[in-house]
Amino acid sequence: MTGLRARLAGAVFATVTFVFVADFLYWKLPWQPPSYDPCGTDINGLACRITRKIPVLDLSRYGIVLAVSILLVPLLVWWVLAPLRRMLPAIAQAGPQNLGHRIRPGRGRDEVKRLGRALDTMMDGIAAGYEGQRSFAANASHELRTPLALQRTLIEVGMAEPLTPEQSALLASQLLETNARNERLIEGLLVLSQADQGLSARTPQPLDRIVADVVDAHARAAADADVKITSEIGRYEVFGDGVLLERLVRNLVHNAIKYNRPGGTVIVTVGAPGVALTVENSGPLVPAEDVARLFEPFTRLATGRIDHSGGSGLGLAIARSIVRAHGGTITATAQADGGLSVRVSLHRAA
Repeated sequence: MTGLRARLAGAVFATVTFVFVADFLYWKLPWQPPSYDPCGTDINGLACRITRKIPVLDLSRYGIVLAVSILLVPLLVWWVLAPLRRMLPAIAQAGPQNLGHRIRPGRGRDEVKRLGRALDTMMDGIAAGYEGQRSFAANASHELRTPLALQRTLIEVGMAEPLTPEQSALLASQLLETNARNERLIEGLLVLSQADQGLSARTPQPLDRIVADVVDAHARAAADADVKITSEIGRYEVFGDGVLLERLVRNLVHNAIKYNRPGGTVIVTVGAPGVALTVENSGPLVPAEDVARLFEPFTRLATGRIDHSGGSGLGLAIARSIVRAHGGTITATAQADGGLSVRVSLHRAA
């Protein structure tokens, strides 16, 4: 397929060639007898002679060339844009029901092929995002359907026959626990949606103070789980949203305590070289090949990290979205003796 530059150059060359050929034929063809003098010999023929000496002033001569050019240029434009017209049917076939369709223009450096490859790359991104959203919606529906079905069962059992005060209290506590799980799930979905939309404003936020407050707030939970939590906090300030940053730290510290073992440890570090925040915890062994999946929504590994406490599986997914909204990166590494090391990199405020 010929590139647009080559076609345009050919069109310009053809137009210029036509003008010169028309100009040559206009003056060389014997339109009048050789003895004919269109200007005459009187003083009034002076302007005529000037016009013949300076051809650009001969309006009749160039009027013919202009008229023919006006008819020729649309044909040249149609010819130049022909490769783009051939791409239109292929582009029109792409849609939600045909996300696998690609133009596949082949190799080459001309503009049309580069445009085709760029459109294919764009369709790859759209297809991946669409598939991710569809999977997320299916997982969210499943997560919401399970507790709702449990609530319905509990209510039907309570209505089937009279209950003793102890049974009523147990039923009420189970309903309350299930409702609390639904609230946590819905709250997580809202935070995830907010983080995915990006930040509306960025202000200086003291990450060191946020982390210190979160660590203090989780001291009781760590003690109840027989987990020792320590922190090494240096001064660190970033631009971002304070509420989302607090949620980021809270999710990481909460997970580090929750997926731990009795007598385990949690180490929280702020301001390490090249890293804004690091959260390390002991715990069960995590397969290295499964670490990346932990950041996907509703993911729970089949190892000891299965969530039996009513979690939604959104903690690390929310953390990743918050970090991306702040223009940073988050990575996790499985530790050799068990547990994870999660590192968060954020742009430091000057």
